[in-house]
Amino acid sequence: MPLNPTTTELEAVLPADLPNRERVICSAARHLELLTEINQVMNLTRITTPRDAAIKHILDSVLPWKLFAHAKTVLDAGTGPGFPGLPLALTLPATRFTLAESTGKKARFVESVIADLKLPNARVLPERVEDIGKREQFEIVTARAFAPMPKALKMLAPLLKKGSRALLYKGPEIEAEIAEASREAASLGVKFEILMHYELPDSLGARNIVQISR
Repeated sequence: MPLNPTTTELEAVLPADLPNRERVICSAARHLELLTEINQVMNLTRITTPRDAAIKHILDSVLPWKLFAHAKTVLDAGTGPGFPGLPLALTLPATRFTLAESTGKKARFVESVIADLKLPNARVLPERVEDIGKREQFEIVTARAFAPMPKALKMLAPLLKKGSRALLYKGPEIEAEIAEASREAASLGVKFEILMHYELPDSLGARNIVQISR
């Protein structure tokens, strides 16, 4: 039986050393299939071709997997249609992922994907990340398409209790974002560190993983 185009693209772009690689390919292809279906009635993504979706949704989500590998609990703030939380949860089954999405229709979609994929280490909460952080603690807080750094700091710094940190997926202008947020960071008692930089294939963008910690 021939592979569908999304599966073929995931086979081509995902790194060979990715944990649970075959499972990630199969389940991530299904996630993207469900996203394509729902996107016809609810605009959740502007990325529509199988290759672009494989790179910008899945590859981008999982490339920093080693930074998450030893955490027991991760909060994905503003997960949207499930990125980076669901691809990371497929990659790292021993880590418990909580996906925060305050927009109800997006949260319901993510919940349906988790059920479809039978993903035991992921859950979605239809709440603001600040409210979740008031009652629960996470080793890592992550976010991909989140607010500009000054606003992100205000929202996420209260969640960074002792021993926890934020890992944010940011674009090529990260140095300028950090400079803009430096005064806010000092007042909140947090510091920045760029842990990883990578270029996505097909010139689809540069990515920096920025750690925020006490």
